[in-house]
Amino acid sequence: MARFIPPMTMKAFFRKSEGMWFTQRSVHHFDCTADESGESNLIISVFEPNDDRVIKICEQQGLPPERSSSGAQFGWKSNLNDAPPSDKYAAVLVDVPDETSDRTGRLFRDHGYVEDIPVISRYAFADDGVLTISTDYENSQGQERCWFVHDNFRVRVSTVRMMDGVNLMTYCSEFRCVSDEMLDQMIQQNQALATAS
Repeated sequence: MARFIPPMTMKAFFRKSEGMWFTQRSVHHFDCTADESGESNLIISVFEPNDDRVIKICEQQGLPPERSSSGAQFGWKSNLNDAPPSDKYAAVLVDVPDETSDRTGRLFRDHGYVEDIPVISRYAFADDGVLTISTDYENSQGQERCWFVHDNFRVRVSTVRMMDGVNLMTYCSEFRCVSDEMLDQMIQQNQALATAS
C-alpha cells in the first residue's frame, strides 16, 4: 500500500478536504458551562481565485485577487437533516500564501467561528503535515490544528483563549462521506490489490 502523503499547502489542503464529512465533536469548557458533544456534517466546496466569492472578500480587505491561490466554503448542518446547508452556518475562506513559502500564509474569512466578524488568520504547515491556524478576534484568540490521518479521515483540535485564560477546547474526528461512485472505485482498488498479492 502506498504511503499517505499529507497536503502541505492550503490549496492542496482545500482540495483534499473537498466533499462532505461526518464530524464527531467533543467540547470541554473551563468555566461553569457543561461539556458537550455532538455530531454534524461538514460540507466543503472549493473554488478558483476568479470566483465571485473570492473576489468579493479580496475587495472587502483591499487585497488584489491575483494574490489568492484558491477559496473554499465550509458549511455545517445536522447529519439527520436532508435539507441543503444554510448559508447562515457557512464561512468563506480565501487563501493568500506568503511570497516566501506556500506552506505559510493568511486566510481571509467573511466571518469567524468564535466571533461573527470578518477575520484574518495566520496558518502554517509543519513538516509532518499538521496545519496550525491562529486567529486574533476582538475579545479572544483561537487556535486550531488539523491533520489528515489518511485520505478519508482527519482530526481537528482547537482552543479558544479569552482575556482570563483558555475558555474551551474542542476535539473533532472527521470521516469522509463517500459517494456511490467513490465507493465503487475503492472496491475496485481493493480487489486489484487482493489479486496482485
